[in-house]
Amino acid sequence: MSFSFFKPSRPKTPQEVVKAIRDSLLALDTKTVVEVKALEKALEEVEKNFSSLRGMLSGDGEAEPNADQAVQLALEFCKEDVISLVIHKLHILGWEARKDLLHCWSILLKQKVGEAYCCVQYFEEHFELLDCLVVCYDNKEIALHCGSMLRECIKFPSLAKYIIDSACFELFFKFVELPNFDVASDAFSTFKDLLTKHDTVVSEFLTAHYPEFFDIYERLLTSSNYVTRRQSLKLLSDFLLEPPNSHIMKKFILEVRYMKVIMTLLKDSSKNIQISAFHIFKIFVANPNKPQEVKIILARNHEKLLELLHNLSPGKGSEDDQFEEEKELIIEEIQKMSRLKNLEL
Repeated sequence: MSFSFFKPSRPKTPQEVVKAIRDSLLALDTKTVVEVKALEKALEEVEKNFSSLRGMLSGDGEAEPNADQAVQLALEFCKEDVISLVIHKLHILGWEARKDLLHCWSILLKQKVGEAYCCVQYFEEHFELLDCLVVCYDNKEIALHCGSMLRECIKFPSLAKYIIDSACFELFFKFVELPNFDVASDAFSTFKDLLTKHDTVVSEFLTAHYPEFFDIYERLLTSSNYVTRRQSLKLLSDFLLEPPNSHIMKKFILEVRYMKVIMTLLKDSSKNIQISAFHIFKIFVANPNKPQEVKIILARNHEKLLELLHNLSPGKGSEDDQFEEEKELIIEEIQKMSRLKNLEL
């Protein structure tokens, strides 16, 4: 007598897992989505398949993940265009399926065949999918999921370069001020990664697009939103002070327009913003090659600036002594500017 029905089912191969995911995503067509019962059944199938994918990539508690299977899964994802399907169907998926997808996303992106990351190569052949992920910030239901997926993609220079050079990059200046705080904060995290993760990519971009970029960036620094002002000021300091961007910093500190913006931020009602503004303002003042117009502005406003600086303190902390030393040097330089006789005031 045979009791074969008690035998455990044969584990699925990577090809079978990916085919099941592809078929279940394709089942989420227009007709299915508008029929409640059909949609529920289809979403359950998607959820089950993503759970299988997660188990295969991360282990299921009984068996450790198999490195060769992970590579094969990534290859199949590309071969069957499942990456594209996932992005276009993301807004329909349920919470559990999205959660499993996010867990698997970074693992799939890291899979290499030889020296090449196969999923990254897929994106390089379908750059428009990155645009799709960016514009998803306009959909608050999936904005945080897309943000996480984007930040995983941005870890790879070629994908970060595409986004920062594309028209959709400018959308981040809108997304970081969206009324939904969680979405705006997530967008700023992605924006920050784009401007800080890959020095060479950012330096080339800022060199090629200096006027346009800082024209728009000024809007963030002068925003009525406190969080936007604080985050953008800190980010400005982060990427200006990177060694590959030294030529950008030298150009920036020659412009009176931007010095005035930073001087205004020195008067902000927030102490945190004042301190962050000081760390950029000091570069304008300490510049040994200050243009005449900068010297004139410093001399004209020396009394107010000195009063602001004398009252400026970072509070208690290990960096107090260094801050005070820097502040004294800047005060001395401003006093020196005020005593110059050859300035046309």
